[in-house]
Order: sequence, then C-alpha cells, then structure tokens
Amino acid sequence: ILIIFSLSQKTMPSQKQIQAQLSTLQDTEEFDVLVVGGGATGSGCALDAVTRNLKTALVERNDFSSGTSSRSTKLIHGGVRYLQKAIMKLDYEQYMMVKEALHERSNLLDIAPHLSAPLPIMLPVYKWWQLPYYWAGIKMYDLVAGGQCLKSSYVLSKNKALELFPMLKKDKLVGAIVYYDGQHNDARMNLAIALTAARHGAAIANYTEVVHLLKKTDAGTGKEKVCGARCRDVITGNEFDVRAKCVINATGPFTDSLRKMDDGKNTNICQPSAGVHIVIPGYYSPDNMGLLDPATSDGRVIFFLPWEKMTIAGTTDTPTDITAHPIPREEDINFILNEVRNYLSPDVEVRRGDVLAAWSGIRPLVTDPNSKDTQSICRNHIVNVSDSGLVTIAGGKWTTYRSMAEETLDAAVAAHRLGGGPSKTVGLVLEGGQDWSPTLYIRLVQDYGLENEVAQHLAATYGGKAFDVAKMARVTGKRWPIVGNRLVSEFPYIESEVRYAVKEYACTAIDVIARRTRLGFLNVQAADEALPRIVDIMGKMLDWSDKKRTEELEAAKKFLYLEMGYRSRSEQLTGTTEITLDTQEVANSVLIDRYTNRFHKFDKDSKGFITTVDVQRVLQNISVQIDENALHEILNEVDLNKNGQVELNEFLQLMSAVKKGQVSDSRLAILMKTAEESLDLRGPVTVDRSGGGV
Repeated sequence: ILIIFSLSQKTMPSQKQIQAQLSTLQDTEEFDVLVVGGGATGSGCALDAVTRNLKTALVERNDFSSGTSSRSTKLIHGGVRYLQKAIMKLDYEQYMMVKEALHERSNLLDIAPHLSAPLPIMLPVYKWWQLPYYWAGIKMYDLVAGGQCLKSSYVLSKNKALELFPMLKKDKLVGAIVYYDGQHNDARMNLAIALTAARHGAAIANYTEVVHLLKKTDAGTGKEKVCGARCRDVITGNEFDVRAKCVINATGPFTDSLRKMDDGKNTNICQPSAGVHIVIPGYYSPDNMGLLDPATSDGRVIFFLPWEKMTIAGTTDTPTDITAHPIPREEDINFILNEVRNYLSPDVEVRRGDVLAAWSGIRPLVTDPNSKDTQSICRNHIVNVSDSGLVTIAGGKWTTYRSMAEETLDAAVAAHRLGGGPSKTVGLVLEGGQDWSPTLYIRLVQDYGLENEVAQHLAATYGGKAFDVAKMARVTGKRWPIVGNRLVSEFPYIESEVRYAVKEYACTAIDVIARRTRLGFLNVQAADEALPRIVDIMGKMLDWSDKKRTEELEAAKKFLYLEMGYRSRSEQLTGTTEITLDTQEVANSVLIDRYTNRFHKFDKDSKGFITTVDVQRVLQNISVQIDENALHEILNEVDLNKNGQVELNEFLQLMSAVKKGQVSDSRLAILMKTAEESLDLRGPVTVDRSGGGV
C-alpha cells in the first residue's frame, strides 16, 4: 500500500505530450498522409494509414470525438430496418450494406472488449399477425450475420416479456422478439482509435484547425495539386504548415467547408440531419435489455436502451443547419417522451423533469458528386478524389468506420501512389483492450483499495490502462475506499481520471466532462457540480491563471446549458410567472396555501426569501446535518436569478413545476417537505441526492 501511495502522488508532465505532437507536425518535412478530422472516421483513417507504414498526421480543430461521433445512439449495429428495406425492395446494395455492417460489428466487439458488449434488444409485439412477420425479419438478420451472429434471436410469450421488461405496457401485448446488437461508449471508442494511431507512430493533434489548403503545380500536368495544409493552434494562435503527399477530408458535417477550400466552385454534398437523444434515470429500463419501437407515430424508429446505468432514448431525424454546437430542441425532447409513454406501463409516469441530459448530433447525409443524380441521398458512404487530389470520405455510420477508412486509404494509395500495402486493421486491438479481462476490476479492488463500482467503471473505460489511472488516485483518508475520491457522489468517476485525461490530450474542462468521462451526457446537474473541482485539478496541472480558470468554468457551464440540455431546466421553472395549478385547486387555494405555509416555516423572519442560514436553522431543530457546500448547491438549483436566496415566488414556481412533472425529485422540494413533516416529530430526516432533472 505504501508503494501505491507514493505512486499516486506523482504528477504528469503538463502539456509535453501535446507539444511533442505539435512539434512533430511542424518539423516533419513531408507526411505521406494528412487526415483532417478527429471523429471516428478520421481517426480510423489515421490508424489505417499508419499501420500501412505510411507517415501519418491527423489534425482536429476541436477535440477528438467532439462532434457527431460522441452524440450517437451508442449502438454497434448492422441496421435491422435497412435489412427490411433490402428484402421488401429486393435491393442488393442495401443488403450488402447490412452484411458489411454486421462484419464490422463483430470486429469492433473483438478489438475493444472493454468498451463494447452485446446487448439484447426487445421488440414488443401488440398484434398477432406481426409476430411471424417480425420473427422472420429478425431471423434473417441472424442469417445475414452468419458465423458472426452475436447470439440467436428468440420469441417470448407475453408473461416472459413482462418478466424481463416489467415496465412494458401489458395491454394488448401478445409477445416479444429479442435480438442482439452491440453497444459501446462512443467517445471513448473514438479516443481509443486515435490513441492507438498515436501508439503506432501517427502525429495527432486536437485543437488544431486547417486555415487553408496548400497547393503546388504538378510538373507533368501543369495542374494544381493539394500538398498539405496551413494549420493554426487554436489554443495559442500559432500558425504553421503541414506538408503531405495526400490530404484526406474526414470532417463529417463540415465536409463541404474543406471541399470549398479545395475548389470554391464545389457545390454542397452534405445534407445534415439532427438526431436528438435524451437520458432518463436507469429505473426506466432493465439493466441489460433494450427496447426497439419499429414504428413511431411519424414513422421513425426509437431505441430505448440501458447505458452507463442510465437509460438513453432516441433518436429523431430532422433537417438542420450545420453547426459545431447543435442544441436539442424542446419539441424533439417531448416527441421522444411521448413515444416512450406509448410503450411503458401506465403505472410508470414518464415525466419531463426526469430528463437528466439531452443532446443533438448532426448526421452527415451526403449526395454522391460522382453520380448523375446529385440530388439523391447516398444510402451508404462516398469516397471522392478531386482533380487536385483531395480525398473526401463522407456519410456512412459509426459501426462501419473501419471499412470506410480502409476504402478511403485504398483510394488515396491508388491516386497518390503511396505504397504501403493492404489494410491491417481487422483484428487490430485498440488502446486498453490488450490486457483487459472481465475480472480485471477485482485486481483493482484488491491491489489499490478502490470501491467495487469505481473499479468496474475504470476497467470498462480504460481496459488494461485502468491501472495507470488507479496509480494516480489520491488517498481518501477513510477506512474504505483507501484511494479514489469521487467527483460527485452518485457516479463512479474519480479525481485521478481528470489527471489522466491530460495524458489523453484533454485541453479543456469540456473535454473531461463530455468525452474523457461521460458525466455531461449522463447528468448535467452532476456535471455542473463537478466542474469547480475539475477546473481546479486541470488548472494545477496545466498552470492555468485565475482568468483562464474562470474562462474554462464559464465555457463548460455554457456547454452544459446549451448543448447538454441544462437550459431546459430553467425554462421548465420560468415558463410562467406564477404557480399554475388546475382550476379546482386554484379555487380552493389548497396547494398554494400549503406551499406558502411550508415556505414560512423556513422564513421565520418574514423576509420573503430563505437562505442557507434559514434552512440550516430548521434542520438543526430536527437533528439533521448537511454539509454547507451541499446546502448551497441545493438552493442554487432553484435560485433562478442567482442572488444567493430563494424567494417565495421562486419556490412556488418550483412546486408548480414539480406537480406538473416538469421538474422531478428536486432536492429542495424534498428537503422542505420532509423537514416540515418532521418538525413535530423531531425525528431524523435522510436527504439523499435524487439525480435532478433538466
């Protein structure tokens, strides 16, 4: 244990790794391949290139996986609905697309076993004739997968379906079909691909944007050819040239921006579509069973999946503008909630306030510039080599990133005569997967004194690299756990993960809450509470000034507020200027009087507002103690004008929103209600953090 403690006190070099990569970019005379874009496809291209022994560089203007690749449904799948279309329309191209995706699904589960796993998904059936119809389709899905079928699908009776998914609506249910697809931690998977490329010798740099493409005149043809890019370090503002024989455009929704840098006359090929997802508490779904709604009210498909002990529901599919900061729309959130209500038992109240996080991802649908019909959406992906030699890969899906990268490099090698041989990425284990085993977490508990839940999380997030994270964990000062201070009490993320994140090229607090950990995607309120500690740890490691720390904190809060759905919480509370109850209740003034009296039990001095002092005084009377910082956080949730106090009107708005289900499990509402009930009894009150909706 003494050895472990001494290791945990070691600090990492601040930005030496990042600077080393930037220096390699600037000092290398010429790369074989320069990949622009650090999403799944771009990182896959870099890994494919470097493992062909090509000198490879990758630049990303934001963070790795900061765009669409971190905002997916978290599924690794072949596409059940695509197979249905292939069969119904006798479409061979669609069939081959599903077959390729199923092959890639199997490969991805093999090369990153710590980040991915098979997931059973239930398809509930409410009409007898649909049972054989869906069964035949799902069995065909198994057959297409062949030897790479994860597990055979099966039919369930009504009683067995309800036993496995007790939240399901039982009225008119005739049975269910269960099939298997894969699930993964998308942002961590993307990062693992990029880190694996770096381990094999690629120079990768996030927060490095392309200002313009470099060109030179080809001596043989007299035409201009792309020969690299002028890049800018987003953090420092420094600009430099990166020269390369081949430049690959893997920028997802921003495909057309780089294509127009190449040739201003190029027309747009990207037709972006927004997909919104929401996260609700884990009790909405079983721990290891997803749900598929194959026919929503408007014809879309909705998935309802357990993920990281929460439940993901989505997605939508609506045209959108291209932006680096997509915002989930309230109408999309409510659409998903309504569809969820259609499939869950009436006993389960689906509340708007149970939405813990919400995000929008932009799916880069594309038209093929090589096709005669340039207006027709390409169902798969396209690889295009321009007259100047710019190689563009666009479209496709997360699951097929590797085969897309292979096809892209094949085209690049042929167009630019790069050599290097065939792709070697099938079966190439990703970062963290080499030393992982299902029982690895037990060693973390035994060797380092970590909590069981924390150890399982570290093993499932970092694989064999979890030991490096554990070594950085600080002593808790408690009997148990010995090391590993949590960032927030209800999630297994620990402080040493912030320190390790810098080693994984994290440059901002947003990188940590959104992509190194997934806290921002799971619960925005918890992420908001963890931010000061995250900024403090990163500030010490990266030598941030007070001004820089403030900027980081504000930027991360803005990210949570706009892009992760935190704004919705305030809107639920401020939608009306006064409490709104149903007609009979308003007439009798029963609830308003009850809530007002409850408020005045805390506001003894009739100030019209309450502070932490008022709440603490009442809690002392009933022998309850709450940490002062925790109490500040509880009041801050309701303090809409951020003046350090909660006015009567704010409290009434809160209770109105709670009653309507727009806000669920408010800590202040629960605290004041239980305190009121305990005042006469003078008994202890247990105040547990609820999870807090947005």
